[in-house]
Amino acid sequence: MSLACLIHGALDLRLEQETPRALGANDVLLRLGAGGICGSDLHYYKEGRVGAFVVREPLVPGHEASGVVVALGDAVTRVAIGQKVAINPSHACGRCSYCREGRGNLCRQMFFLGSASVFPHAQGMFRERFVMGEAQLTPITEPGISLGEIACAEPLSIGLHALHRAGPVLGETVLVTGGGTIGCMSVMAARLAGAAQVIVCDINDRALEMARTVGADRTIRSDQASAAELADLAEVSIEAAGSPAALATCLTATRRGGRIVQVGTLPAEVAFPANSVMARELDYRGAFRAHLEFDWAVQAIRSRRVDVRPLISAQLPLADSKQAFELALDRTRSTKVQLVAD
Repeated sequence: MSLACLIHGALDLRLEQETPRALGANDVLLRLGAGGICGSDLHYYKEGRVGAFVVREPLVPGHEASGVVVALGDAVTRVAIGQKVAINPSHACGRCSYCREGRGNLCRQMFFLGSASVFPHAQGMFRERFVMGEAQLTPITEPGISLGEIACAEPLSIGLHALHRAGPVLGETVLVTGGGTIGCMSVMAARLAGAAQVIVCDINDRALEMARTVGADRTIRSDQASAAELADLAEVSIEAAGSPAALATCLTATRRGGRIVQVGTLPAEVAFPANSVMARELDYRGAFRAHLEFDWAVQAIRSRRVDVRPLISAQLPLADSKQAFELALDRTRSTKVQLVAD
């Protein structure tokens, strides 16, 4: 038997025992290394939903995780028992038009772990032991890279995808609204992409301090700044806060002819000044999950081209899942909270 964390509805998180499914020929049994609590996990916990994705059956959350190989199916060749692995939570079909065009993150039949976007739900990785297909695993052979760092590959891939969607930023100024995990990952991605300056706006001092730690050149308390101070700051703005106020900051701060990339999930009803987009010739782009960027993120972490360790605020045992979720909700005390096997 294996301990698992399940969300039954809003504020209804339970720990239950389960039996991992039997191994197929290409399957791998994993022990949880570390699993980061993401913003979507928090929405499922607080509200029982993420936008239109509603919890309709008990859901195991968790889509950013690392693992340790426990057992192998008969045909597995990519990983070995005892190895640390990165786990890609996206399982695209590989056959639809989006997959064939190289945009697997938009797959018509995406199976994304820890999500209520499909029914029965795609159960996630906040469990002691679970089974994955070997195609979703990348072995990590570098001894100095921790399981906590490896678990950050998925959120880093979101930042990398946001910058990929923004287009070339070499020599440009990039503004990021939101100094949480995805905002900080976007800062790192902008650095990798050659941005000349990275500015971060937030209303939380701890978040701004963390943004400076991971490479922001300048930080601004957006709730204390005037419109004149925010105007025309950057060629590219990344909205990573999921806040209408942050979106308004992006629209003010992006220079004429610039690009805005929305990464954060905004409320369903948002007033949008479309005429500003038209009159200033702004490009407004969405960035949803990631595709090949997951592999880029794994490589960046294992080579330490980026250092995600400052973002890991705490690691709590799976048995303390409720306390971990409550800590993750408190932005004054945490950036990335991870669950680990006992």
